[in-house]
Order: sequence, then C-alpha cells, then structure tokens
Amino acid sequence: MKFSVLVAIIPQDLEQKAIDTARDLGAGGITVLNGRGISNEVKKTFFGLSYDGSQSVLIMVLEKRLSLNIMKALQKLVVTPDEGSKGLVFTTPLEHLGGIDHSQFERFESHLKEKI
Repeated sequence: MKFSVLVAIIPQDLEQKAIDTARDLGAGGITVLNGRGISNEVKKTFFGLSYDGSQSVLIMVLEKRLSLNIMKALQKLVVTPDEGSKGLVFTTPLEHLGGIDHSQFERFESHLKEKI
C-alpha cells in the first residue's frame, strides 16, 4: 500500500466541515494545528492594523488513492467561483511510515473497496 501526506490550510471557520468531509471519505486520524496566514495583499482593518485571520492546518496520512479523493473534496471547500481561494490543499508522497495502527490499514482498504 502506498501513502501520501495531505495538508490542508483552511480558514478556522471551515475546520469542522473539512474534518467531517475528510472522515466521510475515509480519513482516520487528523492532526490539527492553529496557524496565522499572511497573504501577499495586506488587509486594512481597525485603526490601520492589518489582520489576515486565523487558519487551521490539517495533516493526514492517507492511502494514496484516498488522498486524491479527499484533496479534491477539500479543494471544493476552499476554492469558490465568487470568492476565489480561501486556502490551500496539497499532497506529497510518503516514503517511509512507522507507528500507524493496523486497524487504519483495514479502514483504508474498506473505503477503497467501496469506491470500486
């Protein structure tokens, strides 16, 4: 079985929706980090202070085919035709992996079989 790491950087208000979406599509464990984004355009707010907003960083280790499906679903959350991009989603191949629970392999396999 081949694995990928999926990273989603999304606005905090979309965090739970993104987690639910990923879990529905077969993600097991998800690591959630808090972040602060600084865009290339400074947003002026109260008294001239700039604020870009809080973001959540979701990190998932997934079976390679599952990672593509989940990435596409999360991309629909962060990229909208009327608002443009509100986040970033990407995957990267994973060469070596240790510490993943055997039950997670079974979960990946069952989700892959459902899609076939």
